[in-house]
Amino acid sequence: MAEPVIALDGARLTLAGNAGPVEILKGLNLSVPKGQSLGLIGPSGSGKSSLLMVMGGLEAATGGRVLAMGQDLTAMTEDDLARFRQRHMGVVFQSFHLIPTMTALENVAVPLELAGHRDAFDRAADELRSVGLGHRLDHYPRQLSGGEQQRVALARAAAPRPAILLADEPTGNLDGVNGQAIMDLLFGLRDRHGATLILVTHAPELAERCDRIVRLADGLIVGDELRAAA
Repeated sequence: MAEPVIALDGARLTLAGNAGPVEILKGLNLSVPKGQSLGLIGPSGSGKSSLLMVMGGLEAATGGRVLAMGQDLTAMTEDDLARFRQRHMGVVFQSFHLIPTMTALENVAVPLELAGHRDAFDRAADELRSVGLGHRLDHYPRQLSGGEQQRVALARAAAPRPAILLADEPTGNLDGVNGQAIMDLLFGLRDRHGATLILVTHAPELAERCDRIVRLADGLIVGDELRAAA
């Protein structure tokens, strides 16, 4: 059997709270194969976003192990994790996290340039065209709508050709029309680049498009459904 792209072995996350330690994730076991689209669903406070952060090494698990592409994220330093994400992961958040003093082109190209890609600006322009923003390359975030800003964020995440694409409520700040467009682009990027897609969502229509749906409640996995169409 092929090695999973991401595997959790008893992963725990406990954070300090006002009344003492709070157990966010309670010993989760999960294996995600290459190329799968996985939707993480559940009520607010169930641990969905925390699980995504742990999978991406953006939050350190406080127990168990988290493996990505065969590498133990729990054994890495912050610098090692940053380099690993730069090489292998793309991340899209509900808030777009664009740099306001950079154009759309620069927001996508500069991370590529810092990663050593000599064709950074050409690749960034191609990726922005692929999300329908070829006419907005020189516009700043303040000149773009929310849907356009999320398209820039998607282009930035996809431009390095990541093996793993993580998305946390990518349509949460958008209206229905823009949300649908972002959904189509997100799955299109997954298909075009062959990435494993893991997303957190409250939108049933977005979860239904995934190959697999994992439901969380109170820091535990309480459902794991492989879709018939997967």
